[in-house]
Amino acid sequence: MKSKIVTKESLKDKLFDGMSIMVGGFMACGTPEGLVDMIIESGVKDLTMYCNDAGFPDRGIGRIIANGQCKKLYTSHIGLNPQAQKMMNDGEMEIVLVPQGTLAEQIRAGGSGLGGVLTPTGLGTLVEEGKQVIEIKGKKYLLEEAITADLAIIFANYADKVGNAKLLGTTINFNPVMSLAAKTVMLEALEIVEHVDQNDVTITNVVVDYVVEGEH
Repeated sequence: MKSKIVTKESLKDKLFDGMSIMVGGFMACGTPEGLVDMIIESGVKDLTMYCNDAGFPDRGIGRIIANGQCKKLYTSHIGLNPQAQKMMNDGEMEIVLVPQGTLAEQIRAGGSGLGGVLTPTGLGTLVEEGKQVIEIKGKKYLLEEAITADLAIIFANYADKVGNAKLLGTTINFNPVMSLAAKTVMLEALEIVEHVDQNDVTITNVVVDYVVEGEH
């Protein structure tokens, strides 16, 4: 099978203004910082981004936000990034707050080819505004539409040349579901190995388009 290992520089021409990007990680744990560098260096702007949180001003997706490249962010919380809070309050960036479990299931639905998910989370709150309420067996649910993106940048602790990847501990978080829900998937691995045993694969090579080696 053909090697999927490339350089970060070679991936910059895959980016374009206004694209949608999913970013793996949870409070920057499991975020592919080298691919974040690539996005910043490319200068693309007006991005719609999906991430569990807004990272920190100097780590994770927070660095893209600080560089003024994110136009709209779908996320679960921004409490660790005062700059993102200020940009939202000043109208410099639109932030859509989504319950964390709902966000994960919307992405999972997108990767599974589903139209959305039904959840009671958010009923009777601001989350409900503008959304369809469906009643099943006497219980009400919000219809949360599936999410997909042009690109997912994800992380792995180990990956082989064809894109099979292994993640450890809490780095797993959003990375596997995002790998299924984007047109293009770029994976950054801390270490490239000859072969990832099939019993250890967290993300299969079938969904990975490009692999870059990260910095330890």
